[in-house]
Amino acid sequence: MTDKPLFEKIPVVRRPGGHQSVYIETYGCQMNANDSEIVASILQGQGYAVTDRPEAADLILVNTCAVRDKAEQTVRNRLQHFRGLKRRRPGLKVGLIGCMAERLKEQILEQEKLVDLVAGPDSYRQLPAMLNQLRDGRKAVNVLLSLEETYDDIPPVRINSNGVSAFVSITRGCDNMCTFCVVPFTRGRERSRRPETIWQEIEELQSQGFKEVTLLGQNVDSYLWYGGGPKKDFVKQPGEVRASAVRFAELLDQTAARFPGLRIRFTTSNPQDMTRDVIRVMKRHPNIGRQIHLPFQSGSNRILELMNRQYTREQYLELIDDIRSILPDIALSHDVIAGFPTETEADHRDTLSLMEAVRFDFGFMFAYSERPGTAAAKRLADDVPRGVKIRRLNEIIALQQQHSRLRMQQFVGRTVEVLVEGPSRKSESELMGRNLQNAVVVFPGNEHIRPGDTVPVNITGATSATLRGEVVGSLIDK
Repeated sequence: MTDKPLFEKIPVVRRPGGHQSVYIETYGCQMNANDSEIVASILQGQGYAVTDRPEAADLILVNTCAVRDKAEQTVRNRLQHFRGLKRRRPGLKVGLIGCMAERLKEQILEQEKLVDLVAGPDSYRQLPAMLNQLRDGRKAVNVLLSLEETYDDIPPVRINSNGVSAFVSITRGCDNMCTFCVVPFTRGRERSRRPETIWQEIEELQSQGFKEVTLLGQNVDSYLWYGGGPKKDFVKQPGEVRASAVRFAELLDQTAARFPGLRIRFTTSNPQDMTRDVIRVMKRHPNIGRQIHLPFQSGSNRILELMNRQYTREQYLELIDDIRSILPDIALSHDVIAGFPTETEADHRDTLSLMEAVRFDFGFMFAYSERPGTAAAKRLADDVPRGVKIRRLNEIIALQQQHSRLRMQQFVGRTVEVLVEGPSRKSESELMGRNLQNAVVVFPGNEHIRPGDTVPVNITGATSATLRGEVVGSLIDK
């Protein structure tokens, strides 16, 4: 999944009786944002009110990301700020949760004394007991990883929600062991959630008026529910599982069929795990979004092997060809890393040439950031100078902007279905939403159009990031 930086604040929830309050900040990927919703649910069950003002909170939790060094430095700065609040308010407690919590527990808690509580991604059920430890004057730490925890029985509290779109987690952890990635170490091995609980959560969202759900996981394509018990009992040989197991294609197919009035999306996919069955399911259901996030990370086979990505450049391009042959109107997005250890100018040109071959709609692009504990950090010197990394990254970004502009311009003159999310960021007189390809569309609003409506919009203009248009005709009944 993409590690596009997010910053979420939980909106104020008023509760009677003067209960204690909690403030949560979330950094990192969509999975972290979803985890904060689980934490909010657990704490509200313990009587905590949720506030958007850290200075008014009795408990501050910072939900962290360990994928990029920059995110960790930002979190450290915030913890220093909250330590200042603690000096003025001795009763205030500060906790570090999420991926950084697992990786830096001793340093943050004992050496720097920035927090009172440290909880890893699989420890959130223990938060009530850990808070009791704090009340007894003890520090609280739990970063144990689980082979089973999916929080599938905890209904998330939707935080900072637009009331239209929501994430629904279907897997946790990852088994792929890419050499640059800390996720298997901070989130543990991959496990899938029971299909019935996924559908129950979606049904509840639909009853609340939500119109779109995104099935979420580090790697949704390797979703596999085999009824519990040892996974080996359901695997006959690599790539083959018993017919009774539910794979991602079946889950997506049944979800789209059960909820025809909802727009269904999913993220993130992995090239080595995406099957053509998934693409055929997408074609079969008009309510599945026409967009796939498919990280390729590098266009060089040599670098892909060093990254332990289990595919080649040629296999990736073959997959793209198959996707577009089945779904010609698909939008494709990517993740790519510039300056991975030993990357040469020839490797970099391979990345640019792959981008030219695919012409992605949009992407998330980063300079390589060495993460302690990963295989790359242990085995490969971070030998590409920073200036070279940044220059290569800027070349990648410039090429992607060019391709994004070309892709967006293809919509000009066409009428597209837009799910309205709310006012645009620049003008309250305008509305914004997204089409099936997940492109942002801005258009003049009127008193008849509400968030959650689906409207036909004729596209009149495009930039590399935004479509502009005018509503034509009436609302589309979903």
